[in-house]
Amino acid sequence: MDKISNPALENKIFSNRLILAFVFIFILTLVLISRLYNLQIIHYDYYTEESLGNQMRLLPITPVRGKIFDRDGKVIASNQLAYRLTLTPEKTKNIDETLLLLKQYDFINDKDIGVFNKNKKRYKKFHNIPLKHKLSEKQVAEFLVSNRFIGVDIETYFHRTYPHNDSSVHVTGYISRMNKKDKAFYNKKNYLGTSFVGKTGIEKQYEALLHGKNGKKQIERNVTGRVINTQIIQAAEKGADLYLSIDLELQKKAESLLKGKRGAIVAVDTTNGEVLVMVSTPIYNPNWFVNGISHKNYKKLQTSKDIPQLNRTIQGLYPPGSTIKPMVALAGLEQGAIVTHTETYCPGFFKLSNFKRKFNDWKRSGHGVIDMKGAIAQSCDVFFYELADKMGIDALHDGLAYFNFGQKTGIDIPGERGGILPSKAWKKINKDEPWYRGETLIAGIGQGFMTTSPLQLAVATAALANKGIIFQPKVLKSIQIHGETIKEVEKGTQRQIPIKDIHNWEEVIEGMKLTIYAPKGTARKLNKGLKYTLAGKTGTAQVFGLDAEEQYIAENLAENLRDHALFTGFAPIENPQIAIAVIVENAGSGSSKAAPLAKAVLDVYFNKHPVQ
Repeated sequence: MDKISNPALENKIFSNRLILAFVFIFILTLVLISRLYNLQIIHYDYYTEESLGNQMRLLPITPVRGKIFDRDGKVIASNQLAYRLTLTPEKTKNIDETLLLLKQYDFINDKDIGVFNKNKKRYKKFHNIPLKHKLSEKQVAEFLVSNRFIGVDIETYFHRTYPHNDSSVHVTGYISRMNKKDKAFYNKKNYLGTSFVGKTGIEKQYEALLHGKNGKKQIERNVTGRVINTQIIQAAEKGADLYLSIDLELQKKAESLLKGKRGAIVAVDTTNGEVLVMVSTPIYNPNWFVNGISHKNYKKLQTSKDIPQLNRTIQGLYPPGSTIKPMVALAGLEQGAIVTHTETYCPGFFKLSNFKRKFNDWKRSGHGVIDMKGAIAQSCDVFFYELADKMGIDALHDGLAYFNFGQKTGIDIPGERGGILPSKAWKKINKDEPWYRGETLIAGIGQGFMTTSPLQLAVATAALANKGIIFQPKVLKSIQIHGETIKEVEKGTQRQIPIKDIHNWEEVIEGMKLTIYAPKGTARKLNKGLKYTLAGKTGTAQVFGLDAEEQYIAENLAENLRDHALFTGFAPIENPQIAIAVIVENAGSGSSKAAPLAKAVLDVYFNKHPVQ
């Protein structure tokens, strides 16, 4: 007997199957669309290359690196047309055998092979991988004559060069071969084909601007692998040219003054914070690094006790010594600890009550009765011992913090260190010890825990000169993008130090003026033949402490234990244009060893910019 039909059930089953079929078709359609999107949009470049087969390839075009100029348009870093040897893996049957043969013919060495093996992971098999840079014309000629290395070619490229050799190296920095860290950091797509990046200084800070943007070219090869056609798909964009605030003439003058010494000279524009001079010595040749530094030169740098790669202007931290005294005096005036006519009797030493130790003045016979301006001009330690004791370390800390001590300036060069501005809290956190009253005294003359960089001193001196404006120093002045006009970059930030009484600032500046012009001023020898007015402060910073009864005799000490010589100043006094800080390591007296260097740099500046 036949089963009774159930149309309703059959229709339901049919409808469910139909819906299921539509769902299945919809899912397949989504998968197909997704796959097409993946092929045609996301991986378009890749599959376009693959579809063209072995005859057609897309290769990167490395952009020409931007140049670096000083403020007057003098070239500091440029590019030179050069030749390099490349190897294309897909065209080379036996890479190891080819490399060995190239080595036998003296085209490459073991170091070149090692670098190639490290770098080849970054490239695809059809890329021309650099083997050796900056081939000589003789090597190029010999290679082209031999013409026996399948898959190995000669390419032209632009080689980075520093025409002034070691001059300005700590500002400009240098480029060198990309390492593993660089490859992970920089945009892989834009740096494909790039072998060198900035490692220090401006070259590193503004790498993105200097590098430019990669281009693309399509090459066509015949069955033998020879390129028969090249088509530019996308032109490379040249890197931007950078104009620095540095004055190369002043820079070279400062370098010559510090030749054979360890030290630093920094000069800044008091009106906007632009860095005019930034010299750290010893200096070294950045051209050494471009193609990989030789073992001899690397060892020379690494073993030198003078640490030439240390940028002393921003990384060298020193006790500021007496150069801090104008800021200490101002803090005392603004906080009401002293007034402008406050006097102190200096017998040549200072003693705390119920404390045996003597805190000696640099002048053992003493300065007698002396006021604030005289204490700055003659650098009387006793006056500042007494002032620091009256203020206390935390009030002293707060007054000096306005001048940015203990903090980075924010300059646009990598590697800056901030220095130390001590306080009770600082010592507790860093030493887990209480603060002692005697430590306040030596902090008042820029000794003890306090350290600062030459750049910080120059910035603080500029703030004194312009009565309270702290500028963020900058080295980059202008940019010229290819095909466009030169454009000034945005200046660094600035802030105003709170001022209670402008007369306090004027009195401190008068004390710095007397340093140069008073009969007993510590830098009075500088005023002979000056064509501009100058305010300054000398400093001599101890490398180690002496007992109360010990006498400092430089000749009896190892050179690295002798005092540092310092000088800070600005000019002209009436309308300040430039502030300068000088430090010469282990040179002794700031008045005789540092101050004359500052004057020599300022003389060159004012020859170029005469006071009206």
